Amino acid sequence: MTSYLTPASRSAYVDASRSTASPAQLLCLVYDRLLLDLERADANLTAGISPHMHLVHAQDIVMELLSTLDRTVWDGAHGLAGIYVYLHTQLVNANVRRDATLVAECRTLVAPLRDAWHAAANGSANAAPVASAAVVHDVARRAPMTPMSA
Repeated sequence: MTSYLTPASRSAYVDASRSTASPAQLLCLVYDRLLLDLERADANLTAGISPHMHLVHAQDIVMELLSTLDRTVWDGAHGLAGIYVYLHTQLVNANVRRDATLVAECRTLVAPLRDAWHAAANGSANAAPVASAAVVHDVARRAPMTPMSA
């Protein structure tokens, strides 16, 4: 797929998307970026390139998700916190060991979570039993979407 956006116009588009997104949509964007970082780390490992930058960014996102998780509004929040802690540990190990198997394991954990948050944000009847993604995570004020090359 060819992109017709210049880097500057793409950056402006991404910034506008973030600034106009609802808290639930912002959480979905954060999960999308986490999965993208894992995909890029996997691709780098396959190509023999250091995955460090992508794995550190993924670690930052997971820690931000953990720190914004409000454990008082949802019974499942403590379990989700445990998943975040586990993910962070595995991401650190994957980075230190340059282990594609650990990156793949993280992707298999993150993808269904991302899908569930997208379903919750879209009001799906099959979504997790939370009122909205915004209630569980307070990402509207602190999104870990630091600028990186696309």
